[in-house]
Amino acid sequence: MAEYLTTKELAELLRIKERKVYDLAASGEVPCSRAMGKLLFPREAVNAWLVRRSSGLEGLTPAPRPNVFLGSHDPLLDWALRQSQCGIATYFDGSLDGIARFARGEGVATGLHIYDADHDDWNTPLVRERCGSQPVVLVQWAKRLRGFILGEESKSLVRSLADLKGRRIAPRQAEAGAHSLFLHLLERAGLAPDDLDLLPPVRTETDAALAVLDGKAEAAFGLAALAAQYRLPFLPVQEERFDLVVDRRAWFEPPLQRFLAFCRSEAFVSRARELEGYDVAEFGTVHFNRP
Repeated sequence: MAEYLTTKELAELLRIKERKVYDLAASGEVPCSRAMGKLLFPREAVNAWLVRRSSGLEGLTPAPRPNVFLGSHDPLLDWALRQSQCGIATYFDGSLDGIARFARGEGVATGLHIYDADHDDWNTPLVRERCGSQPVVLVQWAKRLRGFILGEESKSLVRSLADLKGRRIAPRQAEAGAHSLFLHLLERAGLAPDDLDLLPPVRTETDAALAVLDGKAEAAFGLAALAAQYRLPFLPVQEERFDLVVDRRAWFEPPLQRFLAFCRSEAFVSRARELEGYDVAEFGTVHFNRP
């Protein structure tokens, strides 16, 4: 969960008047968001903003980011990074973990699929909030079909979210985009997490499917592609948009250029076609580009 500073707290941190904080926010100089008519400032983004403007650092080239891809685990992305031989390492531990690490400069790119119910949008509001002051671009990776991966004994019993009540479910970790979407859909269906028999969280899309395959869980909120891979029943629920946040400087470096070139190849398109529930027709569409 992101930690936010109020206008007063940021003024005290910067040792300036609150009026000046409002001016910085209005000009877009300091990263901020607005909720219930109040300005809020994400602490991690503010810290990164301060580092870039610290005395003695102004005008210097920022330290290079580690050659690491962060964020949410996606089977097609994982495959493409390896198949392209781009040399980018990976640390996949959820959309929210990835955006936090990316904001701190711990990688060249991060993948995410965070639904914002207030704006009925994917990813863009969060990226504006957490990375809006950084030189980043948000581009579309793929649309993916998400729903319930089911065990054979559950396929005739689970036909909607309401049918999960009391059943053993393999949840994702709190930092995962799948978890936040699952909670949103539960609430919309009038259910609470306590209505389910939740197992310890699993940390990847593959582990979610394996929990069902091994009989540990009756269902998992996962991807159509993984259900098809393990020949498990699948109940579709939601098409989601998976995007990539990329550092603009790193975008033009050889590792990312090699990766992006591969993603425009026929081999990549063919692989996406083979996997169940992927649509890469709009790959590369820009959804946010900091001016």
